[in-house]
Parts: sequence; structure tokens; C-alpha cells
Amino acid sequence: MNELEQAVSVLRKEGVIAYATEAVFGVGCDPDSEAAVHKLLAIKQRPVEKGLILIAADLEQLLPYIAIDQLTEQQRAHVEASWPGPFTWVMPARATTPNWLTGQFDTLAVRVTAHPQVQALCRAFGKPLVSTSANLSGEEPGRTTADVAAALSDRLDFILPGQVGGRTNPSEIRDARTGALLRAS
Repeated sequence: MNELEQAVSVLRKEGVIAYATEAVFGVGCDPDSEAAVHKLLAIKQRPVEKGLILIAADLEQLLPYIAIDQLTEQQRAHVEASWPGPFTWVMPARATTPNWLTGQFDTLAVRVTAHPQVQALCRAFGKPLVSTSANLSGEEPGRTTADVAAALSDRLDFILPGQVGGRTNPSEIRDARTGALLRAS
């Protein structure tokens, strides 16, 4: 079993993994597993009310979670023109999207990644991943496999070795309906 297959196996068993993204390592799990999400939140020391980001290989993987039909054609075109890439969009969530993903909001932050290893991981897993930076709240995110191992190896089920992309900062976050900048990159 190669490392990508190991990562998928851990995800399917409701585990939490770390993996390289465009700028930093991410920590992720199966978005449909409440147990896995709560484990990830405990690792991050992050309150569920804040909501989470889903990262995917393509827009199709996100459709079960977002109400894209609530966006205008222009809003949707703007979002799709930015992907794949380091742009996270806050979109209306489907009524069926669990609150362990949305937190206190009726929206969900989503991104279609340009990172080849994350694309391969999401394709092999067959759906998006919860994705948050690989660090404890308030600490600097890990940028190498060694950084993540030093900070979190005793808390994670698997670290997928990899290289972060060339970006210096985490993804920009914007509201898909208003275009408002929520986090600069």
C-alpha cells in the first residue's frame, strides 16, 4: 500500500491526517463523519461554532454540501474562474449540511485546490476533506512534514509526506454572494 492509499484508508476509518496544501500543511478528515470532525476539532483546540473549510479536487465534489443554486450566474462564474487555486469561498450551505461543518453559520467555506497531491487524495477518497491548518490554535502552521510531525504526530493518525506549493500565505477567503474579503492571503 502506497502512502496515498494509506491516507485514504485512515480517512475511511474516521481518522485525522495531515497533508501538504498550497502554502501550509493541512489537517483533514471525512466531512461526513461527526466523530472524525470532533476528533479534528479536539486536536486543533478549535470550537465547532467557528465552522470549517472543505477542500476538493473539483466543484462536483462540493455540490452535496453547498447550495450553489443560491448564487447568481455572475457570482458562480466569478467563483469558478478562481478555481482550481488558493481561493476559499463562503457559500450558502445545503440544509442537509451538518452543523459540525457549518458551525454557527448557514454557510460553508469551500475550495477547489490546485495542489496535485491534494487533488489526488480527494479523488482517491471520492469526496472533499475537511481542511484546516496543521497547527494548534494560535500557533504557526506547519510547512514541512517534519514541522507537522514535531507539533502534532502524537495527535494525528497519519501524516502524508509531501511538499507545500509555492504560496507563502494560506488561501484568501471571500463571501461568494457579496465578494467581501474575509481573510487576505
